[in-house]
Amino acid sequence: MSFRTFDLNLLRIFDAVMTEQNLTRAAERLATTQPAVSNALKRLRETLDDELLVRTAHGMKPTARAEELWPAVPSALSSLEAAIAPENFDVSETHATFRLAMADSTASLLLPRLMRAIKDEAPGVDIRMLPLTTRDPRAMLLQSDIDMAIGNFPGVVAQLSGGQSSVSAIRHQRLYSSESVCIMRKDHQLAASELTVDSYCAAHHALVSFSGRAHGPADEALAAMGRQRRIALTVNQFYTVGRVVAGTDLISVVPRHLVASTGVIESLVARELPFALPVVHVDMLWHERDTRNPSHKWMRNHFASINYGLNESTPDQSLSGVASLRGELPAASLGSVPGSPGLPACAALAGRAVALRVVLGLLGMSSVWRTTALSRCSRAYSSGSDLASRFSRQP
Repeated sequence: MSFRTFDLNLLRIFDAVMTEQNLTRAAERLATTQPAVSNALKRLRETLDDELLVRTAHGMKPTARAEELWPAVPSALSSLEAAIAPENFDVSETHATFRLAMADSTASLLLPRLMRAIKDEAPGVDIRMLPLTTRDPRAMLLQSDIDMAIGNFPGVVAQLSGGQSSVSAIRHQRLYSSESVCIMRKDHQLAASELTVDSYCAAHHALVSFSGRAHGPADEALAAMGRQRRIALTVNQFYTVGRVVAGTDLISVVPRHLVASTGVIESLVARELPFALPVVHVDMLWHERDTRNPSHKWMRNHFASINYGLNESTPDQSLSGVASLRGELPAASLGSVPGSPGLPACAALAGRAVALRVVLGLLGMSSVWRTTALSRCSRAYSSGSDLASRFSRQP
């Protein structure tokens, strides 16, 4: 094959077919006919002397040569597109509708800020929310049922990141992370002391399960210790589990940052688990077909900015995080503090004065923030005056 005589337009066809894994959808994306796409694919096969895509019972499957070639094609096309037709995108003039899938708890955290941003920056953008009832929404993205999914998708992200599957048209981005805690009503008999494996297993449990299956990460951890628990109830919403736990003797494991979404935070206490669980990562998934879409890019960038807002350490969040370690109000979000890579928010470190003092110093709080934090910490602890004096003596 001579590159000088190679028809570069075939790369557009190849990119569309690889992205859609379907000739009909590729044709729709290119605003052409399926026979035209089939003919172009035939020419490319002859040029490269490779089948590139073979038809299977599950759709078109790329060959090893196609998987080797494709990663370079989208970036090359993007560079050409940027050079030939520079982007002139004005989000304030955009009219678009986005279909998003996420759990109710995640939506309660992200959507208020998103809708305020849409009102201020993109008044022509509409949002349609779809229920997220699976830990693997790839089929919904591949079939164009949704434009984006946000949630905890450990299996999917592991495959996409670790090369456990063939070349995928699904893209992902980490938004934020959180640890799991055990919640219960404030006057629960287990609320007065530290949880042990024995007391945890003896309690009755409520589990948030999209599928209704009575098995979760905590059950995996317990099985490794030769223990088990009784799951008396499964629900599919964090809001529901919060209401149930607040009014019964059931306890539940939830990501710390989602406790506020229960709507009954004042009736709950959070306890550290007596065993380790994997960190809960919240990721954004979308289809490659939308990567270069300017309005979709704006949406992705906005969700990324919401991530930083959730993880930013403010006096209010620092206080609620400190209180959460005393079994009171869990932090709105506990993740890495921007500007201090790998340093968790002060609530995730400890509730003791020494640890808080170290964190406040490392975070480099301004004098105004430090004064506010000291004031709030003082009110949060019964020995507040002593705690504040310890901080105030620090440089």
